[in-house]
This record gives sequence, C-alpha cells and structure tokens, in this order.
Amino acid sequence: MKKKAKYIFEGNNENDADLETVYTELFITEGEMKDVNHKHEIMKIDDAFKNKKTQDKPIKCNDIFTELRKNNEEKIVLTKGVAGIGKTVSVQKFILDWAEGNTNQDIVCVFLLPFREINMIKDREVNLHEFLLKFYPELKDLEKSKLYKECKLVFIFDGLDESRLLLNFKSKTLDTVEERSSVDVLFTSLIKGKLLPSALVWVTSRPAAANQIPPRYVGLFTEVRGFTDQQKEQYFRKRITDETQASRIISHIKTSRSLYIMCHIPVFCWIAVTVLQDILIENNAENISTTLTEMYIHFLLIQMNMKNQKYDEQEETERTEHLQLNREMILKLAKLAFEQLKQENIVFSEKDLKECGIDVSKYTEFTGMIVEIFKKENGLYKTKVFCFVHLSVQEFFAAVHVFICYLNKNMQELQFFFEDSEATARQKFHFFFRNVKFHDLIKRATDKAMESERGHLDLFLRFLMGISLESSQNLLKGLIKHTQDTSVSIRKISAHIKRLQKQDISDEASVNLFYCLLELKDHSLYEEIQSYLSSDEHPGRDLSSSMCTVLTYILLMSEKVLDEFNPKRFTSPSNYTRLVPAVRCCRKVIFDGCGLDEACCETVSSALQSSNSHLRELDLSNNHLQDSGVKLLSDGLKSSHKQIQCVDNLTNAVTGSLSQLCGCNLTAQSCESLSSALQSSNSHLNVLDLSNNDLQDSGVKLLSEGLKSPNSKLEILRFSLCNLTAQSCGSLSSALQSSNSVLRELDLSNNHLQDSGVKLLSEGLKSPNSQLEILRFGFQILNSFAS
Repeated sequence: MKKKAKYIFEGNNENDADLETVYTELFITEGEMKDVNHKHEIMKIDDAFKNKKTQDKPIKCNDIFTELRKNNEEKIVLTKGVAGIGKTVSVQKFILDWAEGNTNQDIVCVFLLPFREINMIKDREVNLHEFLLKFYPELKDLEKSKLYKECKLVFIFDGLDESRLLLNFKSKTLDTVEERSSVDVLFTSLIKGKLLPSALVWVTSRPAAANQIPPRYVGLFTEVRGFTDQQKEQYFRKRITDETQASRIISHIKTSRSLYIMCHIPVFCWIAVTVLQDILIENNAENISTTLTEMYIHFLLIQMNMKNQKYDEQEETERTEHLQLNREMILKLAKLAFEQLKQENIVFSEKDLKECGIDVSKYTEFTGMIVEIFKKENGLYKTKVFCFVHLSVQEFFAAVHVFICYLNKNMQELQFFFEDSEATARQKFHFFFRNVKFHDLIKRATDKAMESERGHLDLFLRFLMGISLESSQNLLKGLIKHTQDTSVSIRKISAHIKRLQKQDISDEASVNLFYCLLELKDHSLYEEIQSYLSSDEHPGRDLSSSMCTVLTYILLMSEKVLDEFNPKRFTSPSNYTRLVPAVRCCRKVIFDGCGLDEACCETVSSALQSSNSHLRELDLSNNHLQDSGVKLLSDGLKSSHKQIQCVDNLTNAVTGSLSQLCGCNLTAQSCESLSSALQSSNSHLNVLDLSNNDLQDSGVKLLSEGLKSPNSKLEILRFSLCNLTAQSCGSLSSALQSSNSVLRELDLSNNHLQDSGVKLLSEGLKSPNSQLEILRFGFQILNSFAS
C-alpha cells in the first residue's frame, strides 16, 4: 500500500512526483447530503458564489474516520469534489500516513479499490475474498477467518463517477464473505453495512454522481474544495525549488485574478507551473496572455516542442517526417478526445484508440511526444487502460478537433451538434452541402452544453470559443494548415451570450457563459457590471436571476472592495438571496428586510470566517434569522480572520416593519451566542443593535457576562423594545462596574424598567469603572424618584 500511495502521477511514470515532497494540505469540509449537486458539474472558479448550506468546517483527510465515529460509525464516508480537486491525492495521503505508522494505527488493512479497475470485473460473480484477490493477490497468504472476523478493515472506493456498476440498493444483500454475487451487489452490501458491519468504507465521487449513494447510508459527507489562497502559494513553493522562480510565477499568476482563483484546483496549479516555467523563465518572456484556452495551448506546445527537440540533429527529410507524424498523432488524440467526450467517457480501451487510428504498439512514441498529456494505467490482468492526464485536457483536445473539423469543412464530424434540433429532415440534408458559419456551430454547441444534465460540455464550449480567436489560431499554426477570420462570428456569438444572460437560465449556465465571454476576450459584460457597482446612476434596476449570479461572481473574482452593498439597488426581492455571498467583498452590507433566513446566515458566517473577507459593518434588520441563525453569525464573529465592528439593527420582525412588535423571533438563546462571541479574543464587534426582539431579562443577563470579558470591545448596545424589566438593569449595572467594560452608549427605550430599574442602573453609573456616556430611557413611565 505504501508503494501504491508514494507517488503522484504527473504525466508518465518517469515524471511521477514523490507525494511527501509536493503534498500540500487540501481544504476539506464537512457538509450535508442534501447539498449534493444533482445537475451540472463545471470547473467552478470559486464555490463561494453558491449559497452554501455548510459552515466550512475543515477536516483533515487523516481524521475522516475519527469524525465518522462522532456521527455514526455504522455508516460510510462519502467525499465529493470536481475533477482534479484532490480527492485521489487525499486518499493517497491517508494511505501513506497509515502505512508508515503515523496515523490510524487501529486499522489493520486498507484496500484501495478504484472504480475504473472494478469496471473490468463488474460482470463476474465473486465473493468478497475473491473480489479482493483480484486487486491484492497477497491476501492468499493470510488467514481468512481471522482477517474478516478480528481485523479492523478499511475499503476505499475511489471515483464513483467512473463506475459502470448498476447500483440497486433495493436488491438482495450479502451477509457473509463466502456468499457469491455480482460486484454491484457486493458493493451495495458493504455500503448498507450488512456485509462486514465492523469495516469502514470511504467512497469518493465527482458531485454529479454522488447522489447514487442514498443519504441514509452516509454517516459523514465531506467535500474537497482544493487549495485556499495560502495553500496555493505553499504548493507553488514546494513544486518550484528555485525561490526566485517561485516568487516570480506566483506574482505573475496573481496579476490575473481569474487564473489565481482557478488555481484552487491542484491539477490546474500543475499545468500553470508547467506553462509559466517554460514561458516566463526559460524563454524570459515579460508577460503572456492569460485566458484559460491560451494556458492550455501553451501547455500543448511545450509538450510538442519537447518531442521535436529530439530530432534537431537529424537530416532535414527525416526531421520533417517526424514532425508530420507528431502533428498527425496530436490530431488523432484530439479526435479520440471528442469521440469519448460525446459519450461522457474518460477511460479508453485499445479498441477505442484503434478506431481513431492510434496504434497501441507505437505507444512509446506518442508518450515521448506528449509526455504529460496522455497516460497509461495498468489495470487488472495487465489490461491496458488509457485516459488523459486530466478531464480538462480531454475537453481542450476535443475543442481542438471540432475547430479543425470546422476549418476543413468536415460536416460529418460536426453533425453531432445539429442532431435532435428543431431542424427538419430537409434542413439536415442540406446541412452537409451548405457553408456552416462559425456562429451557427457555436449556437448549436451552446444549446448542447446547456441541455447536458452533468455539464460535460461546459469547459469544452469555453475552449472552443477561445480557440477561435485569431491569436489562438496563430499559436496553433503547427497543427492547423490555415486560419480563418472569425471576427464577425465572434461578435455575433458575444451578442447571443448576452441575450441568454437576460433569460432565466441556471446558475451554472450563466457563470459558464460568462467564462465563455472572457475566453473570447470580451470584457464588456464584466465592465458593465463593474461600472454599475461603482455608480448610483441606476437605482432599482431589475437584474435577471442569472445576471445576479454573474454579478456575485464578478464581485468574488474582482480585487475591488465595495464600501457599501445593498441588493435593493440591483434586483427584485426574489433574487436578494443570490447576492448574499457577495458580503465578503464589501465593507458594509445592507440586507434590511430582504427575506433572509438561517441558510443565509450560514453564508454570511462563512464569509466572516474567510481570510479574504473585508466585511466590517452588517445590517440584517427585519429578516427571519431566528436564534439558530444568530448562533451561526456568532461563530463567524469569533473567527480569527474577521474584524467586523458593527452588527446594526439585528432585528427580526417577520413583517419587515420596525414598528411591528408581533412575530419577533430572537430570544435569550441569541444573547448566549453573542455573549460567547464578545468573550472571544478574535471578536472586534463594537456596535450591536438587538432592538425589537423578545430577549427578556434572561437574555440581557447572558449578554452582560460577555460585556465583563477582558476581550469585549462592545461600545454601543441597543435594547429598545426587548420586553425588559428592572432585573435587566441589575445585570447591566453589574457589567458597568466591571473593570473590563468599555460600553459608552446604552439604549433601553420602550421597556418596563420602572423606578427600581433606574436605581439599579444608577449604582453602575457611580462606579469609577463605568465609561457610559450616553443612556436612553425613551418612553419610560418614571416618577420624580427616578429623576
């Protein structure tokens, strides 16, 4: 197991990197199964634009079974994450640390079982021991009864999204290791906990496939989010041993915010390092274009040049012949990529390669030519299995193939995009004889991408648009025989995308189409929204839901920080919650009466705990937050990252009216949460308005304990209309007498304090420790004694 986990694949076996040398801790969080994505899976530039239902509780990969035991050890761990985000590397790290005796030493055996290899025996009937022997022949030397009855075992099923098993959790269940069945029944029996109930099971999957496991069997659900900003930098400095080079590359990547954020995906970090080391360092270039497509084109050219250099010393005729063969091999790989992408395949057989004209017997030739683009894996029985080093590379190659087919007017290959359309049979017949415009092709490709439930054509679409630019065509002159002026088509494509953005399309589609505009180097939509964000000229404009998603994304992507953000300036009430993630990009946010609930508090809390949040002042008045929502906010206020100073008007009238007293939903429980936040050394809260809530005396007593804390920085506190009596005055008086209290302003208007309450508070005012300067008693029924 140590041998299996020791190296990370980076191109081919000769380039494998030692895991311990390059491993950088990944950001893994605990979540809930209800958040599993049932629709698209796109390479998201930042998950923050989504309205997360979790608090971003970090978990280390070595601790997942410790966390599982806290929840329910009889269930499984399910981990989701997009391609290249680090799921398999996390598994390898877990195995390596266990194998070297560093962690999880209560576990006796760990079995890594990749689905791409399980697929090869999916049609066989086996018992559990026979199944494991296919992967680990060494088990034949162990005593079966002791292994399965006395030993703590871990089964790691990696890559559920690649599974070809027909999973039916209502089918029969195995109870013993001797009972034979199909592999899918064996797998579901382990998941149900009926077969080897004492064993631990860990399943990894891309998001779109994670819902194949019913939630009732999942004890711990985690998500690999990739690298945080700090972890990105750590990775680059580990991967690039020359500190000067590392600093230069990190600085360059940061100049393009979109690329820098994209580097939360570890595989993209690797590609970025490969490209930038070659272009910025070896070629001493001052700068390069930084669209995603251009990065991948440079990556391809680097691999081609590595092979071409081997023929520099040969005769011109022989060298030319080799260069032609290299070009042909790239084109064949591009065809393979497209053919398999259409079928949503990411693993290919020798037969698949032969159908695209690739001779497997010459495998060493094309791996030498493109060392880091294509990889071979030895599966069971030494069967040759092939796949691209990363899904995004396959999608890029597929786009290259489609664009070359367009240039060569290969209509047969392009027919895929015109199938199942509204075109009549006559139109289909004429399709093969007419000159298809590039914008027609892109419109059809866009329709296909938006129809896909799993979003498997989203990134392909971005690459296809990026390749069409004149600058991209010039870079690819070694592959394409002629270029074409696509400027008119690009203008039409841009206009079409902007029309789609005004329609009611999914969040995933709207963000992907925005990416497409950036690949076309059309920044008009970006600039329009940036201009709108910085101007008061268009108050009340009703942005569509998809445009709100893009606006949020732009705020998250941009380095610009807004002084004030109010969603009522941008859109209608139905879209306010879409803009909540933008709070981390603003100093002051005003969500007064915006229909926010507990789920929105989770998003705000996550922003408060983010190291790159700028939030200082927060108005959440007149929303249905409840005590549970305030607890989440308090957790955020305790974060070491955030120095929020003002939570203004944290009232909760469901009707949205400050004068409406019924339906207020904060109680003493909220005060307990906020008191805990005040006592945290990380809290910088200095203004808190809790008016118009039924806090009662018990709530004020709890909050007063926080005021006595040496960590409390609260200077302004408002309790108007909180159903308080003289007892509250006693609690606050005690706080004023504390040497730690820094309270300067206190509002107790519209409560039932009476004379006795004023007397109690006066005792606090007499204290030499009291710093109170402003005290409000508005609308109290007091007599001369109180005066």
